[in-house]
Amino acid sequence: MRNHILVLTLFAVQLTTNCQLSIGAEGDVIHIGSRRELMVDYHLIDKLDNVRLVLNRPRDEGITLNFDKPWEGLFCGYCTVIKDGDLYRLYYRGRPEEGADGDPIEVYCYAESNDGIVWTKPELDLFNVRGHSKNNIVLADAAPVTHNFCPMLDTRPGVPADQRFKAIGGTMTSGLIAMVSADGIRWKKLREEAVIKTKEVPYKYMFDSQNLAFWSAEENKYVCYFRVFEGGIRRICRSTSDDFINWSQPILMEYRHHGGEAPIEHLYTNQTHPYFRAPHLYVSIAARFMPGRQVLTDEQAKAIDVSPKYFKDTSDAVLMTSRGGGFYDRTFLGGFVRPGIGARNWVSRTNYPALNVVQTSPTEMSVYLNQDYAQPTSHLRRYSMRLDGFASAKALYAGGELVTKPLTFKGQELTINFGTSAAGSVRVEIQDVSGNPMPGFSLNEANEQIGNEIERVVTWKQGSDLSSLSGKPVRLRFVIKDADLYAFKFNE
Repeated sequence: MRNHILVLTLFAVQLTTNCQLSIGAEGDVIHIGSRRELMVDYHLIDKLDNVRLVLNRPRDEGITLNFDKPWEGLFCGYCTVIKDGDLYRLYYRGRPEEGADGDPIEVYCYAESNDGIVWTKPELDLFNVRGHSKNNIVLADAAPVTHNFCPMLDTRPGVPADQRFKAIGGTMTSGLIAMVSADGIRWKKLREEAVIKTKEVPYKYMFDSQNLAFWSAEENKYVCYFRVFEGGIRRICRSTSDDFINWSQPILMEYRHHGGEAPIEHLYTNQTHPYFRAPHLYVSIAARFMPGRQVLTDEQAKAIDVSPKYFKDTSDAVLMTSRGGGFYDRTFLGGFVRPGIGARNWVSRTNYPALNVVQTSPTEMSVYLNQDYAQPTSHLRRYSMRLDGFASAKALYAGGELVTKPLTFKGQELTINFGTSAAGSVRVEIQDVSGNPMPGFSLNEANEQIGNEIERVVTWKQGSDLSSLSGKPVRLRFVIKDADLYAFKFNE
């Protein structure tokens, strides 16, 4: 009980630029092994001195795919991007006209890319829709699954070949229905009955959004995040399963901000997924919906030809993270991707992120946003970031330091993802649990790390070998000047 009180007390302290926290007890050592750790939360941070965690907003790379086919149109949405080896797969709802959720007119479309940048729409000849038999539709005549069909690449060891791809979809009337595919193109139901039934969810309204699932290697389970309403606000529930058929009683996700509670906001989609370079960390680039927050005048809305019901609200994308369990860290409350310049970006249900961040170059990853919703210019837009670069620990020219909580690692060397100015640097001291420098790894013996690299091996005067410290409780002290630290990792 005393340990629980201590943890809660620490969580209640807001970490600011010059705060200092101390855990001290060896029983509170965090075991990170050889996992990559990103600067997106305070999970490993004990002390910040003139260093702060900052959100790094993605760069707009322009339109990557127009929703311009007769079966696509103004109301395309609920996109999913999957990197399958060297092939990028994109799934999105096609819907030219307004209507009720789960209408039979809804279809699911498919595009492919070799680089995640240039996309093509294959002619699949699977369904005849609106008089077109040659189209890029992978699912039709499957309402209400086609309202929010959300595929995943199943990475569970030993998964049957004909279930290599799985998906869920459905509305409150149907529950969440599971589908499977061998090739990601041709789909069939895993079973007729819904795998998560409406009557099993203790809320009055649910599922009217993009609900998702994935295999978690960290938890050794399937994990599902889905929409509910709680107190009239769009919220997120989580459930787990060993077999994708039988799911646990759902729990309502909470939000934490620097140890306290974060504001409860409408999150229309959650887009939670394991980060591909650190799968123990779940990244959520969620659509934050601001109902009734009207930006455009009637005249502005008419000028962009937006559907009349779809300019009374606005939305953007926010970043959350989770390490499993019943809460998200909302370390950064501000917008991650802000609406762009111009009226088209300030309508209802635009700026909704696609599910999954994917790597698109040796140093870059991309997130995609559904934009110009309910407009003739509806499209998918790409935004780029450096690898691991959601956020960083930043110090200005005067310099500062970050000290971790006690941790153990497994490996022989430490690597960092960082960037400095010409005058800046990062140095690393390794300490014992009490904060005393370890012989050979003091700050005076640390070599300055100067440059801008995704993976730089940290060195001291005697070299980089840390094998003598592997498995022992230590602290890391990062001394940072005019630089950003994005992530660190111990390599075996």
